[in-house]
Amino acid sequence: MTKLSVNVNKVAWLRNARGGNNPDVVEISKLCELFGADGITVHPRPDERHIRKTDVYALSPVVRGEFNMEGYPSEPFLNLVEDVKPDQVTLVPDSPEQLTSNHGWNVTDNATFLRNVTSRLKRCGCRVSIFIDPIPEQAEAAARAGADRVELYTEPYAAAYEADREEAIRPFVETARRVQELGMGLNAGHDLSLQNLTFLRHRIPWIDEVSIGHALIADALRMGLRETIRLYQACLGK
Repeated sequence: MTKLSVNVNKVAWLRNARGGNNPDVVEISKLCELFGADGITVHPRPDERHIRKTDVYALSPVVRGEFNMEGYPSEPFLNLVEDVKPDQVTLVPDSPEQLTSNHGWNVTDNATFLRNVTSRLKRCGCRVSIFIDPIPEQAEAAARAGADRVELYTEPYAAAYEADREEAIRPFVETARRVQELGMGLNAGHDLSLQNLTFLRHRIPWIDEVSIGHALIADALRMGLRETIRLYQACLGK
């Protein structure tokens, strides 16, 4: 079954907009798991515009499911991972000024760097996932770099879904099949929603995990957190 990891960055962003600790990221994360989420994702950035380093330390001992940390593998990020030892680390190629992730790694061009980072993270017991575009050759390069999983960057699928869902999913199915052949795990994330998640899972039922933040938190404002997580899990067949 595909697991649902809730990205709580937007919860932290809302808290930071006003100061103080409302909403409380730790409390909301606990509620997400209580209401059926399989894990929590955080993506701390250098400017701490949403998730802060202190949030990572606060969440680490209380997340009962899988704790996934996303980020660009800078030295401060790697040091934080080595200190916290999350279950999974997802390596993304974001520059510090990016609003959000908007592309996957060119793993081929960054092979030595990613191989060294992956080896370092595995020594502290973390599963390593590399964020890629839906290109089979990038999955092959991630396997050579030693990654345990890849995460498919699904924004192009989400953007094209309404116009032609079959064409939108085609490169993702092709890449997902190659990932399966390589014996790697498969994650997916970015702009997944109640509108497009069911079709993604139907066409790629062997996805191990989806990480969803923006759409899920926005839906929770209308429907409540418990009902929203129930609906997302229903999209995943639960």
